Amino acid sequence: MAARNIVSRVAARGSIRVMPGSPSPTADVHRRRLAAQLLAGPPARGAGAVAERLLAVQAQDPRGARLAIRARTAGLTVADVDRDLTQERSLVITWLNRGTLHLVRSEDYPWLQALMTPPLFRRTQTRLAQENVSPRQAEMGVAVVERALAGEGPLIRAQLRERLDCADVPTAGQALVLLLGLACLRGIAVRGPMAGREQAFALVRDWLGPTEPVDRDAALAELARRYLAAHGPADDRDLARWTGLPLRDVRAGLGAIASELTERLDGLLDLARRAREPAPEPPPPRLLGAFEPVLLGWVSREPLIGAAEQQLVTDNGIFRAFALVRGRAVATWKLSGERVALQPFARITCAETAALERDADDVVRFLAGDRAASRRSGA
Repeated sequence: MAARNIVSRVAARGSIRVMPGSPSPTADVHRRRLAAQLLAGPPARGAGAVAERLLAVQAQDPRGARLAIRARTAGLTVADVDRDLTQERSLVITWLNRGTLHLVRSEDYPWLQALMTPPLFRRTQTRLAQENVSPRQAEMGVAVVERALAGEGPLIRAQLRERLDCADVPTAGQALVLLLGLACLRGIAVRGPMAGREQAFALVRDWLGPTEPVDRDAALAELARRYLAAHGPADDRDLARWTGLPLRDVRAGLGAIASELTERLDGLLDLARRAREPAPEPPPPRLLGAFEPVLLGWVSREPLIGAAEQQLVTDNGIFRAFALVRGRAVATWKLSGERVALQPFARITCAETAALERDADDVVRFLAGDRAASRRSGA
């Protein structure tokens, strides 16, 4: 389809919507999405390569973010991911899409921060008011955080709480998290180096160096391109759901790269260079962590979890760790000591169970450094 037609259809696609209860996407779409997510096909080279493809990895659960990297690589450990956060400074975690924590490459941070955070300022200020933090106190709190990080270097949450308490800035309830989040939303701080099991906050200009001004139109185009690389085939509403940005913004980004896209007969968009490739085979049985990115990238999760939504997503919005078999969620799992306990809610064959047991051994191997840090910190 000609580029101009894709632009016009993206701009006018108010009627295309994938909602729970709608017909499931084809197996071809689902398999392509799993491959785009690096869950099928060859493993990525490292944590940075995973972040490059996925663009932003859900990270409000620290172990879940690391397990997302494990599932898409081979041979890494938690220590390798933490090294990228601490020594290499190639990865950071901060509040981005939809106001939630995401792990991103340091080089992608400036333009993602510029795109994602402005719509979140008012919501954060409203929530601070609900925690009895006045606008004046919020501004003072951000200044305290900036001054402390500038003068002392990276600090963990408890240390920043002490600095805020000394300045008579409220930190009770959710106030501390919201104040730290506001400093991050404004591009002042990020969650950077690991300090034992905890991730310290660092001043952006010290930790990552100076950043250049961001061209918003170019950033929207890059967002659309990178989203489809990790989630295609998809549509504008999928991109809007994943980012939390308005449809007008994501449609502008898709329109800017229209010459790079193809539109399928089902109305979904994909990168033209990839659309001609055959759909890959489903991934092998695999254990995926909490808040797994493959659950959060589209409007509908039906192709992945079917009727098992309540098994995987709690009423308060927690996304449980789960087992992927034949491209579908079939069980939840928990780690107890060095044993993985599986709780199936769908049929699993003996061969698939054996494959999951082998993957459970790899989960234990991957997390060994995390447990060692827990023992050293006394947690």
